[in-house]
This record gives sequence, structure tokens and C-alpha cells, in this order.
Amino acid sequence: MVGERLRHLRRVRGETIDQTARRAGISPQYLSEIERGVKEPSSEMIAAVTGALDVTLVDLVAGVADRLTAVRETVRDTVRQPTVRAAFALAA
Repeated sequence: MVGERLRHLRRVRGETIDQTARRAGISPQYLSEIERGVKEPSSEMIAAVTGALDVTLVDLVAGVADRLTAVRETVRDTVRQPTVRAAFALAA
């Protein structure tokens, strides 16, 4: 979800991967892999990308936490809603 959040923040700024990666000092391919969840970046890489996006690590983590909370609530609501199956019989 960190990668998803970074992608969201980059897109909100209207930037390409190339622009953000250049400012972060990493390759566009590596940033793409981070955003897609293929690579697990080090804390230094996360700091470089958040700096390039002009957001704090707290902003990033808060956004991820909000997303996790929303997913948890969706799952909880889905589990709580029982599947209703009704059977009807006609009496003669």
C-alpha cells in the first residue's frame, strides 16, 4: 500500500514517473517497481521519494493507515452481512 499511496501522491501532483524519479535521485524503473509493489524500498528510498513529492513520511504513513482502515471496515461489513437464502414452498 505504500507504493499505491506514492503513486496517488505523484498523480495528484500531475507528475510523470520520470519527473519524480529524477528529483528523488532514483531510476524511473525503480520508482515504477515501488509503486506497483514489486520492490520493497529501504527507508532511505522512501524518504527520497516523499521528499521529491514534497510530503512528509507522516503524511505517507497517515494515508496508508487511512486506506488500511477503509479496507478493514469494508471487509468487516462484508463479513457481518449474512447471505440470505430463502426457500419458498407452496401449500396445496
